[in-house]
Amino acid sequence: MSAAAQDRVAVDPITVEVISSALSSITEEMGEALVRASYSTNIKERRDCSTALFNTAGETLCQAEHIPMHLGSFIGIIPHILKRHPVAEMRPGDVFMGNDAYEGGGTHLPDIVLAEPVFVEDGGTSRIVAWAVNTAHHADFADRGHAHIFQEGIRIPPIRLYRAGELQKDVQELLLLNCQVPRERLSDLRAQMAANRLGVERMQALCAKYGTDTVLAAGDALLDYAERKMRAGIATIPDGTYRFEDLFDNPEIDRDLTMSCEITVAGDEMRLHFEAPDQVRAGLNMVYTALLSTVYYAVKTVVDPTILPNAGLARPLTVAAREGSIVNCTAPAAVNGRIAACQRVVDLIHGALAQVVPERVIAACNGSVASATFVGTQPGTGEIWVYLETIGGGSGARHDKDGLDGVHVHMTNTSNLPAEALELEYPLTLLRYELVDGSGGCGTHRGGMGLRRVYRAEAECRLRVDGSRLRSAPWGLAGGLPGGMGGFVYGEGVAPFDHGSGVLSPGQVVEIVTPGAGGYGPPSGRGAEEVARDLAERRIDPETARRVYGAA
Repeated sequence: MSAAAQDRVAVDPITVEVISSALSSITEEMGEALVRASYSTNIKERRDCSTALFNTAGETLCQAEHIPMHLGSFIGIIPHILKRHPVAEMRPGDVFMGNDAYEGGGTHLPDIVLAEPVFVEDGGTSRIVAWAVNTAHHADFADRGHAHIFQEGIRIPPIRLYRAGELQKDVQELLLLNCQVPRERLSDLRAQMAANRLGVERMQALCAKYGTDTVLAAGDALLDYAERKMRAGIATIPDGTYRFEDLFDNPEIDRDLTMSCEITVAGDEMRLHFEAPDQVRAGLNMVYTALLSTVYYAVKTVVDPTILPNAGLARPLTVAAREGSIVNCTAPAAVNGRIAACQRVVDLIHGALAQVVPERVIAACNGSVASATFVGTQPGTGEIWVYLETIGGGSGARHDKDGLDGVHVHMTNTSNLPAEALELEYPLTLLRYELVDGSGGCGTHRGGMGLRRVYRAEAECRLRVDGSRLRSAPWGLAGGLPGGMGGFVYGEGVAPFDHGSGVLSPGQVVEIVTPGAGGYGPPSGRGAEEVARDLAERRIDPETARRVYGAA
């Protein structure tokens, strides 16, 4: 049906709301199916995956409340599929797979996206009415360099994994041959297939119940509604230009990078312009879709968190960044750890908007995605194992509440891996897992505390640690003090790590300390000397004080 014909379908607000809830329910159910059917700890325990529904134009209809970063892996995949594969040649049961940051609509290679068109019968013929899409982080491509993307894993443009319901075995074999833990990859891909098939069935049932034209018209109405909500929220922010600058550090690079954001509010529209250094020879670069997903999330949290998570919210926003910079990189820049830079982009946006609507913004969160990636061979069997862990930290204090302790923030929303599951599956022992006392920035409301997680290797393995806010503290707001910085502490006998990579022998220990978060408001009206005295009275040991506060 043409767009003009769709415009003639009248849908009452109640039906639109019912269909909106149904779309949300479908994506959430897809997500639960993916988690429950998966095999790897990174998905079944840590829930490092996301699900969504898209319309035929490749616009987001609904994304489940999983991981904001994954929107960047979604918003490019359907346009890339449509560019490469004519719609007229698609059939029910076709499933497309992609991950490449430059030719596949992805943001980094471990996030493999599966997309399946939803066909419905209409007058004796089938037509595509939507797309069921999901992504899962395949924690496999470990112990690699990050000078450029060719080192980071297998690059997959949008290709058919299934053709009319039939598995393309040669494509699957090609993928698995390039994976270190193929059994995990196969099982997780099957879980992704199950999730999409469920989404297809639920979407077809929704069209059968309300009529395809009604469902499509409701989808268009929901996009328009999100746009209206975003415009109304922007209009409540005083017109003007607001700028914020921050530092970005990471073990992969030897220097701190200065990044800035300039936000211009004009009526019901917002323009965001980013300045950042040239892309780096490390896996920290962001492709443009990663920047977009970060902006959409960060602006939504300040303007109106209740806005529906669909493509309509992006319409009043203009995002600009220089090509070839770390926040808008070009091929073949490495992108594996792009989420570290994404977290700093959130800080930039929040820092700028805090100048004009401080009550809507929280102090800086931990600003990091502290991670540990272990890879080795299982004693006895010799099988390769790969274990990825991302670790939470402090969440920023709010104008009326303390920050949350030990949580994932902003662009990542994964869970931890319980000690029991970790020690059952991998030759690792978790010696300590605790909050870092004193790492939350003081203030009228305290920032959240970071985490300490201490691992002991029970067999030789390679380890890569990553993170940020190791040399710059998360800032406070309205007189609140900064939160504590993060750090990596290597036990006795561990050889020096090279830009975050090294080897652990059996019995050796590594300690990962994640940053806290900034406080909000002056610390009960007290001066810095009183706050320092309070810290001293709490008997924080010198080593913790050095790591947490950067003190001598």
